[in-house]
Amino acid sequence: MVDIIEGKNPVIESLKAGHPINKILLARNIKQGDAVTEILRLSRAKGIPVEHVARHIIDKQSTTGANQGVIAYAAVKEYVSLDDLLAVSAEKNEPPLYVILDGIEDPQNLGSILRTAYASGIHGVIIRERRAAGLTATVAKASAGAVWYMPVASVSSIAQAIETFKKNNIWVIGIDRGGEVDYSQMDFRSPTAIVIGSEGKGLSELVRKRCDFMARIPMRGEITSLNASVAAALVMYEAFKQRSR
Repeated sequence: MVDIIEGKNPVIESLKAGHPINKILLARNIKQGDAVTEILRLSRAKGIPVEHVARHIIDKQSTTGANQGVIAYAAVKEYVSLDDLLAVSAEKNEPPLYVILDGIEDPQNLGSILRTAYASGIHGVIIRERRAAGLTATVAKASAGAVWYMPVASVSSIAQAIETFKKNNIWVIGIDRGGEVDYSQMDFRSPTAIVIGSEGKGLSELVRKRCDFMARIPMRGEITSLNASVAAALVMYEAFKQRSR
């Protein structure tokens, strides 16, 4: 499984072939031409985010030394849409149950969350397109194969995804140390989307405001937060326990 595609033509051919791609990086000083125009056209048509970054960032990621100021991060599987996730719940004939990740950047954490999500009966996971880990080979390995079974949607705006779920009568529960109630007191038997924040930063202010409820994981001692994948696992298994009664 290849994580990175390097060079103008290889990236163009991957886009034309429909290979799943998380995002594309273009050097800010890249010479404009037919190839770059084609990359921008194809990525726009397919909804793939393009970031313009300093050339040294691309060179640091490169393994071939022939990146030409262009690299694409390949995904190991296709993403699904939010409508697809809603269809999964309908097919299971169960109240919807999703996990929304507000900027998880560590691929090991994302892989661990996908593994636990699959084991605990989550219907789908939503991740952010930009400044977040995507479905790379590293994530697939960390998930112990769960990535192949767990539907994952990649969205440009977590806040908008939350609004879509709320319009479909799904309660949105944010997990944050400032939450009003203990997470175990929440009713996960209802249609629910659980929101987990990024490592270190937690939930963004905009996402926090969009949640219907804010719940906390009680802790003792001087440490004020848990690893994101551990926090997600605790809440997912609480939902699993409630739905298994």
